[in-house]
Amino acid sequence: MSSWDAILLGIIQGFTEFLPVSSSGHLELGKAILGDTSVPEESLLFTVVLHFATALSTIVVFRKDIVTIIGGLLQFKWNEETQFVFKIGISMLPAAIIGLLFEEQLEALFGGDVAFVGAMLIITAILLFLADRSRNTGKPVTYFDAFIIGVSQAVAMLPGISRSGATISTSVLLGNDKGKAARFSFLMVVPLIFGKIAKDILSGDLSTESTNFTVLSLGFIAAFICGLIACTWMISLVKKSKLRYFSIYCIIVGLLAIILSFV
Repeated sequence: MSSWDAILLGIIQGFTEFLPVSSSGHLELGKAILGDTSVPEESLLFTVVLHFATALSTIVVFRKDIVTIIGGLLQFKWNEETQFVFKIGISMLPAAIIGLLFEEQLEALFGGDVAFVGAMLIITAILLFLADRSRNTGKPVTYFDAFIIGVSQAVAMLPGISRSGATISTSVLLGNDKGKAARFSFLMVVPLIFGKIAKDILSGDLSTESTNFTVLSLGFIAAFICGLIACTWMISLVKKSKLRYFSIYCIIVGLLAIILSFV
């Protein structure tokens, strides 16, 4: 993988992790277009580095919220911050269970099946369209909502289903405030990303032999900077009900991916 390929994939990851267009789907399409010939261990290491970069950008954007949450937890009371963390924990359960029980099956889907990615992008488009038509409310995320949103996050482990798109759309369709839905969606994924990174490191599947650290660094920087921009932008777009534009985009890319699979 060249430096320019790393930067391009970093940009794709940074933007698509937060914008509702599926980061995993676009990374698969990007690797297919660029003809990624790296061995599985190297490709996995690069993907982990990009996910770490976007998780870090989330922490930076929501640093004030995170400090407030930590402060609330340290009070050791059943306050709003503690309840929020408990809801985050509930939302993590479906994805954690599915990830542990069906890890091999999920990994098999990331084998460059462009047609499958295209079909999932179209499903993402439908979710975004429905959510965009929903009315904004002041309703907070409940414990039941957190679990259902977590189920959506588990489904979004499929390449082509946008994690942010699925979780935000589900939250909005449940009647939650759009701003609160975006905040919950972005914060709920941080523990899962770090958990997945820790699992990959401890499993020994990551190989650093003959690794080009310059390429990794360029990908990390590109993903981090683009993640900062996309996360801030996405919060504004959700509040203004602008998801329909991403719905159109996902339909176009999904159809192109399906067509590409037959070429």
